[in-house]
Amino acid sequence: MTRSAHPAFEHPPLFFEPVPPSTRLGSAAAERQFEAVARVIEQFPRIDAINVPELLDENHEGRPYYRTSDPRLYVRRISDRTGRVGIVNKVVAHLPDAAAARRWADETVELGIRHAILIGGNSRYIPYPGPPVIEADRACAPAFAQVGGSIGNVAIPQREGEADRMLAKTRAGCAFFTTQIIYDPEPTLTTLRAYADRCTANGIDPAPVLLSLAPLADEADVEFVRWLGAEVPFGVEDEVLATAERGGMASAEVSTARAVRVYEHIRGALAGPEPGLLLGANVEQISSRHLPLVVPILEAVARALPPPAHPRGAPG
Repeated sequence: MTRSAHPAFEHPPLFFEPVPPSTRLGSAAAERQFEAVARVIEQFPRIDAINVPELLDENHEGRPYYRTSDPRLYVRRISDRTGRVGIVNKVVAHLPDAAAARRWADETVELGIRHAILIGGNSRYIPYPGPPVIEADRACAPAFAQVGGSIGNVAIPQREGEADRMLAKTRAGCAFFTTQIIYDPEPTLTTLRAYADRCTANGIDPAPVLLSLAPLADEADVEFVRWLGAEVPFGVEDEVLATAERGGMASAEVSTARAVRVYEHIRGALAGPEPGLLLGANVEQISSRHLPLVVPILEAVARALPPPAHPRGAPG
């Protein structure tokens, strides 16, 4: 097979996706939130990288309202504090063009950040000014590759034709994928099998895929992750509502069991004849109030993942 420019994943990677402080927070509250997240990361040597999202809302015309300051500043600080690799997310749809995406990549590398995840807009019906993700991949990948870094993209398993999109993004320089948050494993299995088959047919190694896992504590969480685009089966929603009535520890236990069950089901189903698809996990915090709920998920997923050959071996 033709090797593509994947980061040096020596084992199934574990990413943690914390929520950076909102611009509405005062400095003291933001500092407390930062410290709480840093202490969680320091508890888990198995965490390979910190994956920081760019949080924004779009109006009806697709124009962005950014809810945090530049996530690159948070990536740099949390990486310096914890010693973990920092990965920054960027919604490229809101940039003026591909040249602006390349300038953003150059600036990011100059800040000492070597890995990024490039993301498209929220709606397929809005004519965003920025480049499509594949075009942004081609524009940005060389800047990160020059410093031994990489770019990733987000896979949306339930979207029609996603396996073909993943193949095209892999060809354009995407070195790894995180998925949309998963609560129903079956669409993900279907898409990943199809992606692996297409890579085999084209002589390309499939990029590593990190399955995104996140807690659900109550009905508000269900509504929020659906707004984000995740699919929540009605059976899972019923389980969340029943658990919410029992209180915090029950929510943590059920969320943890659900996340591990999803990961192990997909990993088990893809074991065997599937051609070299490396599966990791990306544990998402969702909001600041969910930090206590992600701790047991991180602990359980770290146990479920195969052990690393070398500590913190992904990506370098």
